[in-house]
Order: sequence, then C-alpha cells, then structure tokens
Amino acid sequence: MESQGLITLKGSPLTLEGPQIKVGQKAPDFRTLSHDLTEKSLNDFKGKIKLIASVPSLDTPVCDTEIKRFNDEAAKISKDVAIIFVSMDLPFAQKRFCQEFDINKVKTLSDHRDASFGKNYGVLIKEMRLLARAIFIIGKDDIVKYVQLVKELSSPPNYDAALAALKKEVAS
Repeated sequence: MESQGLITLKGSPLTLEGPQIKVGQKAPDFRTLSHDLTEKSLNDFKGKIKLIASVPSLDTPVCDTEIKRFNDEAAKISKDVAIIFVSMDLPFAQKRFCQEFDINKVKTLSDHRDASFGKNYGVLIKEMRLLARAIFIIGKDDIVKYVQLVKELSSPPNYDAALAALKKEVAS
C-alpha cells in the first residue's frame, strides 16, 4: 500500500509505504532495536500511554530540536507516559546522540533493520528509506488516540497540539 503527496520535501511530493493510521484503531505492533541491540516492540511499553514520534534522523536540526523539546516536556508529564522516538539512525548513533545531549527521558528506537515501524505505521518514505515526521499518541489500551503527519518533512510538528492531546489522554 502506498500513498503519494501526503508529505513533501521542499514542495516535492514523496511516497509513503504502508497503511495510514487512524484515530480509534488498534495500534499496529512493530520490531525495532534499542541502543543495546535488543529488539523492542509495542508490547515493551504495555500499560503506558505512548507518544511515538517518527523522525528522518536525529542528526538534523529539526529532529534535534524536536527530541530535545519532548525530552524537556517528558519530565513534566506523568510516569505513565513513554515518549519514544523512532528513526532509521543506527542504534549506536542514537546512543551517541542521547549521551551527547543528555537525552534521558525519551527512548530512541532504530527502525533501520526491517523498517517494521515505518511500514506498519505508514511513514516509510519510499524514495529515501527514511521515516516521515509524525506523532502518534497511543493509549494504555493500545488504541490510537492522536495522529499528526507533518506535511513538509523539513518542518517541525505542532508541539502544542501534540502535547495538548497527550495531556488530555493522561487526564482521561
């Protein structure tokens, strides 16, 4: 399944592989790798509210700002929340990035091996084998509560809208 034109890079349309995730559906599972090369899936965050941000690469200015902002915000939100960043960066690069910038409240997961997250969440960019910038909020019941697919790959997400949706989910 492919979708064209949902996102762009500098105005040029890109193709996303996988289904478009909708609010109200059960969150798809995925297989990714953590810093220590252990496999992580949705089940590893069972019982938590999950904010999952997919990004092209942590080593870009917009992604750098995004993960730092969510790391700072995570400290102010409930212990019942897991904030997870998924990218195609290698686990070693993610670990280095997190150590260098003291990112310790956000979990980073690498989708480089199978692109499982990208394909299952419809954010794998066919032309680049990178992930589109998107935010998914998934309840403790593993039902999708919020989806934000950022139209222009080089633009930041709407932080206020994502954080408001997350706080609403924590309060419910």
